[in-house]
Amino acid sequence: MSKLENKVAVVTGGNQGIGKAIAFAFAAEGCKVVIAARNADKLEATRAELEAAGAEVLAQPTDVSVEEQVADLFSTTQKRFGQIDILVNNAGAFDGGRIDRISLEGWNNVIGACLTGAFLCSRAAFPIMKDQGGGRILNIGSISAQRPRDENTPYAAAKFGVWGLTQATAIDGRPFGILCSCLHPGNVGVERRLESADETDREPMMSTKTIAKAALAMVDMPADVNFLEAIVLPQDQLYLGRG
Repeated sequence: MSKLENKVAVVTGGNQGIGKAIAFAFAAEGCKVVIAARNADKLEATRAELEAAGAEVLAQPTDVSVEEQVADLFSTTQKRFGQIDILVNNAGAFDGGRIDRISLEGWNNVIGACLTGAFLCSRAAFPIMKDQGGGRILNIGSISAQRPRDENTPYAAAKFGVWGLTQATAIDGRPFGILCSCLHPGNVGVERRLESADETDREPMMSTKTIAKAALAMVDMPADVNFLEAIVLPQDQLYLGRG
């Protein structure tokens, strides 16, 4: 029997990068996957790829920072599959710069995608999981949640918030069999970084498939065990002692 057979997972930011890799990894283990993202064209392309690989998949264009769209995502998922066993809060955005040069628009975009979106999706998933006797929420954090870089204020603040949200959600979910955990990746070779000319994007990188393997391990624990936190990074990437 496959590891996630008969389970349903919602993966936000599932049209590319880490989210796409997680969707493929879960589907390969028998999971029905729901992918959500803002870019409808990329979402449709990923849906077609997943279906070609034999997955049962639903693609729902969603801006996770918009309450009504999140509600539609979870309502549509329930109507299609009747359950939600796993939520992966992966959707995010990045905007940097020195703190006195960051616009409110840039700040709100990052906080909205990374933190508000994780809150809205977790809030929507919680009563569904509660009624069905449990579930897992996996938040994709970052090592920036623990050791920020310079000129990285919105992203660091958002990911610190995601780690706090994880712990609070784990406490709230404990009486209902809802487990919440956080995966902190180091440098990952997502599309944005592979196409970037920024010097920091020439640092050691992991593949998205590596992070997907870690995500799979975290959600494939016994129902009474929470893999609360994991840090996964390239061996040669500076983390301890990073400047």
